[in-house]
Amino acid sequence: MALTLFDTDEYRPPVWKSYLYQLQQEAPHPRRITCTNELTSLVRRATLKENEQIPKYEKVHNFKVHTFRGPHWCEYCANFMWGLIAQGVRCADCGLNVHKQCSKMVPNDCKPDLKHVKKVYSCDLTTLVKAHITKRPMVVDMCIREIESRGLNSEGLYRVSGFSDLIEDVKMAFDRDGEKADISVNMYEDINIITGALKLYFRDLPIPLITYDAYPKFIESAKIMDPDEQLETLHEALKLLPPAHCETLRYLMAHLKRVTLHEKENLMNAENLGIVFGPTLMRSPELDAMAALNDIRYQRLVVELLIKNEDILF
Repeated sequence: MALTLFDTDEYRPPVWKSYLYQLQQEAPHPRRITCTNELTSLVRRATLKENEQIPKYEKVHNFKVHTFRGPHWCEYCANFMWGLIAQGVRCADCGLNVHKQCSKMVPNDCKPDLKHVKKVYSCDLTTLVKAHITKRPMVVDMCIREIESRGLNSEGLYRVSGFSDLIEDVKMAFDRDGEKADISVNMYEDINIITGALKLYFRDLPIPLITYDAYPKFIESAKIMDPDEQLETLHEALKLLPPAHCETLRYLMAHLKRVTLHEKENLMNAENLGIVFGPTLMRSPELDAMAALNDIRYQRLVVELLIKNEDILF
């Protein structure tokens, strides 16, 4: 019996696997194709036509060894995936299925799908923003809006801790409801709960906002005595950040700069905020505890410099 485009995924011949991969990369207008799990996200993206204001962040695939049930074809080379177990790998973020050897040649064009991205906290930052098609994580945007609407004059803002159980509630609300999470004053009257939830988001990132790769350059900038050279090195360090990380850092520093404008009321200047956010945004890639401890003063200085020079650096 001849197979058609409307047959199930398990019995689609290799030619359609190759054609499907091409469709996914080119993202054309939705076509009259049904009964394929892979096209669900494609149709959604083509319909939305990705807002032109949203940057196209590059993301590598998050491949994991996978055992497939029934016949499967590689979505890169279109050849059959042989074996009974562990026939290939599947991207945990977008669901792309390929041979293990083909995974090394697949371009960094992962388009995470919400059906694969289950969490908000502890999720890779670039994965999250691509899955939700946003410039920044919704946690950052929503928490900062809430803080600026009612908390800028709160004494010890970001320094004072909120009740840990309620901060955990906010985390679960974001993981469960995403952008529909209610963090209004009606739910959480204490603004320190919202600041605590924002800090927790950054601490829970698997790759810190200031990434491990860029970390040495940022620390180097903090050790430079000449102000002009220091800013130049800091600017070079920012270029090492992935675009989604850099955009989120820019937005956060602009917010913290506004916090310092209310220093008379909240008693939080750039130095105090640096003490709070240094270890939150930066984690040493070194396993040596003593070396990491020695870096804390430089982490504080990096954040302080970013806040004070936010309008120049970004």
